[in-house]
Amino acid sequence: MPHPLGNPPSKIIAVHLNYPGRARERGRAPAHPSYFLKPPSSLSGTGETIVRPDGCELLGFEGEIALVIGSRAQRVAPQDGWSHVRWVTAANDAGVYDLRYADRGSNLRSKGADGFTPIGPRLLDARLVDPAALRLRTWVNGELVQEDTTDTLLFPFGQLVADLSRLVTLEPGDVILTGTPAGASVVSPGDVVEVEVTGGKLSTGRLRNPVAAGPSLKPFGAMPKADPAERDAAYGTAGPLVDPGLEAGLKSVAVATLSAQLRARGLPHMSVDGVRPLRPGSANMVGVAHTLRYLPLREDLFKRYGTGMNAQKRAIEQLLPGHVLVMDARRDATAGTLGDILALRAAKRGAAGVVTDGAVRDSAAVADLDLPVYAAGSHPSVLGRRHVPWDTGVPIACGGALVQPGDLIVGDADGVVVVPPDLAAELVADCREQERQERFIAEQVAGGESIDGLYPLGPAWRDVYDNWCKGETQ
Repeated sequence: MPHPLGNPPSKIIAVHLNYPGRARERGRAPAHPSYFLKPPSSLSGTGETIVRPDGCELLGFEGEIALVIGSRAQRVAPQDGWSHVRWVTAANDAGVYDLRYADRGSNLRSKGADGFTPIGPRLLDARLVDPAALRLRTWVNGELVQEDTTDTLLFPFGQLVADLSRLVTLEPGDVILTGTPAGASVVSPGDVVEVEVTGGKLSTGRLRNPVAAGPSLKPFGAMPKADPAERDAAYGTAGPLVDPGLEAGLKSVAVATLSAQLRARGLPHMSVDGVRPLRPGSANMVGVAHTLRYLPLREDLFKRYGTGMNAQKRAIEQLLPGHVLVMDARRDATAGTLGDILALRAAKRGAAGVVTDGAVRDSAAVADLDLPVYAAGSHPSVLGRRHVPWDTGVPIACGGALVQPGDLIVGDADGVVVVPPDLAAELVADCREQERQERFIAEQVAGGESIDGLYPLGPAWRDVYDNWCKGETQ
């Protein structure tokens, strides 16, 4: 069906980065929004096919919330920006990364092809929804791959309207694509992408678009090409997932110290309980959470969800260097959640580790891999005895801890802790200071001192400690 706007807009403006999770995937957090234009001829509606030209391999999907301007906006203030929005709907900012090099910065050919901006199917009245309480979800072949809300946007919708209107007059009918959450990736011919926006009880319905193969491009201009950098960008990341300095800092402190510092900040439930390293003495683990959720076995659903390229296998294939695959197995260690073949594939994908609150099969072979694995136990049974692999890239519970995609996961011989990314740098600094104090205290206790007033470090010992620190730094 055609897109719901009727007349084409004068312009479609798309925001590069606006969700914190996506910014973490990209390895950068912009201070100000940046934009690119898509031609109105790229608009389409639900049910219409997204065509990947022959020769392209990196057709990306990006579920987004689209704003439709209702009244002319020119030099408006941020607090007034939302009043110029008339409609809200779902959108898919599709594009082929194989052509990004040809129009670097403008995205004209990579994102401007006919049908590369489906929107709909229904328009929500902007007056009836809270712009800070909208939910965006994207499915590929029925699997939820993106989910986020607008309460944590880097740039709220009113600010986007105001920023653009400083220099560009927004006309009624103009469309603003407001950025995509974490989880955007690549689809292939035969796949189906669905996007839905909800606000309270209101829903746009699912914007549903199948992907099909198209004819080759005529050789009149730049032709498709893909390199490792574009593949990384298409599949959801660019550059290291964790800053190397931060990674080194997290590896330099004990998980027990991190746990204590998190508790001091009012976060006492960040440890993944019941898991232990499969290979004692293996190197410390630091990485970014990529999540996989298992549900209890239901025999009538297992054939649909548990066979073929199921969520477990897709999660493995989605791993990027620096990811830690974190599995929610409901603390049920009476069936395997990972075996030697998939563990080997995770290692080959560059994963930083695996954490499961279930069991591991082929545990001796898995332990021999150069891959830190933390599990609740070992078990010979396949996962189908207890589990259905259900979905990936969603918030999960693992060992009693809530883990979101993009959280930092740190492990050592004591176990695993979840670290919110925005706290990581200050946690490292405070952990180092705590561990330095503990080294001092241990020296005093070894020399025969009482722990009274010494542990934790009290005022009577502060000057002695400060002098000791001077000697340690010399």
